[in-house]
Amino acid sequence: MAVAASELGFAVAKPDSLKTAEAIGPIREASPDMMVVAAYGIILPQSVLAIPPRGCLNIHASLLPRWRGAAPIQRAILAGDAETGVSIMVMERGLDTGPVLLERRVPITPTDTAGSLTESLAALGAEAIVEALRQFDGLFPQAQDSSKATYAAKIERTEALLDWELAAADLDRKVRALNPFPGAESPVGGETLKIWEAIPASASGRPGTVIGLDRGRPVVACREGALVLTVVQRPGSRRMPAAEYLKGRPMPTGTRLGSGSDMA
Repeated sequence: MAVAASELGFAVAKPDSLKTAEAIGPIREASPDMMVVAAYGIILPQSVLAIPPRGCLNIHASLLPRWRGAAPIQRAILAGDAETGVSIMVMERGLDTGPVLLERRVPITPTDTAGSLTESLAALGAEAIVEALRQFDGLFPQAQDSSKATYAAKIERTEALLDWELAAADLDRKVRALNPFPGAESPVGGETLKIWEAIPASASGRPGTVIGLDRGRPVVACREGALVLTVVQRPGSRRMPAAEYLKGRPMPTGTRLGSGSDMA
């Protein structure tokens, strides 16, 4: 966005904070009639919110009040939500608490990752904010029902580890929600294997154990069902199809993944 703005001849500033007069100065000098915020990552202080006479609008990647906060796309996938979308909201002091002017909904498909859904919602959000700006005077802000609010905490690297004692459906969502950051992972054979793509399967066995192959790809048992690992990555290597990985690092039936794992 900053590159595009520069190429179009607009002034670009990238303050890490908006707590100082120096940082806020360029905004005051621009004397905006209205401001639009998208994925900024910083809560705007009241001193900034008060600058534009017609207010500040935020493009938020969820159907508010569900998933207020930093990682709404990932949390929606992790929770198994059937749909998500974008909300164009009027900003106020609270975290994503302002009234909603307009929303657009999309289904979350069984193959959506955080990366693919981010791209879809970015395009949808761009269309929605243009529509909101054009129709601004005819839109009616709808207050959020805070009793239905959920919080989308930032995704931490510590969440990457897969717990094979969970159901395959839960682990499938986790793999998709953590792609492209930080990537789901599991110890195996003395190293940590990144698991970028996987497919749920109807199979059973001891959780965390390879119970067979599916077209050359390892099938790992979960508490309920199993996961077919399809795209993986060794430390210091590239992403690769799991069948290709197995050519150099076989996972025979009985191989254990997870804490205390080994190669059978």
